[in-house]
Amino acid sequence: MAVQETGNQIPVEEIERTLLEGIAAILSVDKASLAADRPFHELGVDSLGLVEILVFIEKTFKLQLIQSVASFIHNHL
Repeated sequence: MAVQETGNQIPVEEIERTLLEGIAAILSVDKASLAADRPFHELGVDSLGLVEILVFIEKTFKLQLIQSVASFIHNHL
């Protein structure tokens, strides 16, 4: 489920739709039951679920989040 870019920008609506679809698949829930502004803990996301979501975001949007989070924790704790 890779996101197609137009130039270097992806429309916000497409990002939101892609995130909701991916998170719904990871959590095995209907996309309609999710809201973009609802915190993960309210959805029952545990630490493993969060890692799954981060990996999904990294692969889908070609970002490096997990290494960045680990570096931040290491440097600030």
